[in-house]
Amino acid sequence: MKWLDGLTVKSSRHLAQSTSRRSLLTKLGMFAVGTAASIPLLPVARASGTGGPGYPGVAPQTSGLPGDPGDPTQCEYWRYCAIDGFLCSCCGGTQNSCPPGTEMSPLTWIGTCLNPADGKNYIISYNDCCGKTSCGRCLCNRNERDTPTYRVQTNNDTNWCLGTESTVYTCSTGVVLGVALDQGAP
Repeated sequence: MKWLDGLTVKSSRHLAQSTSRRSLLTKLGMFAVGTAASIPLLPVARASGTGGPGYPGVAPQTSGLPGDPGDPTQCEYWRYCAIDGFLCSCCGGTQNSCPPGTEMSPLTWIGTCLNPADGKNYIISYNDCCGKTSCGRCLCNRNERDTPTYRVQTNNDTNWCLGTESTVYTCSTGVVLGVALDQGAP
């Protein structure tokens, strides 16, 4: 073991004579930065999967209610017939609730959508969720029965975050309020 001690002493003295403290710190810093830069490049299994044919990284969902067909993460979902914005179901919320850290606006626009499961029209309240920046996922712009801006209550181009603490738009929900009356009913 004495030879190992001698080799270590000789190597240490040679390193100390041929390098400065600054160059040693520079090399250690480059090693640390290189290691930190390579960690995000390692392969990672994503929990949400590919999300199917819809949006990458968003797993398909169901509302869990009987007679409520479709995937709330898709623009073609029946409740979204008059929506304009990012779907909260793709941003950490659901079709009825806002993502954590956001607030649902008490001001809404209203639409009437046909549920293909039972053939009835339902009144849908489109509430914006506010408080964080736009999530940027699942943008839908369906303008069925949209009206000009002078009829604000049924216009989907307005920022409806006016009744909340923050006017920053995050995403939109589609809440069923009830069954719409037939136009021919007295």
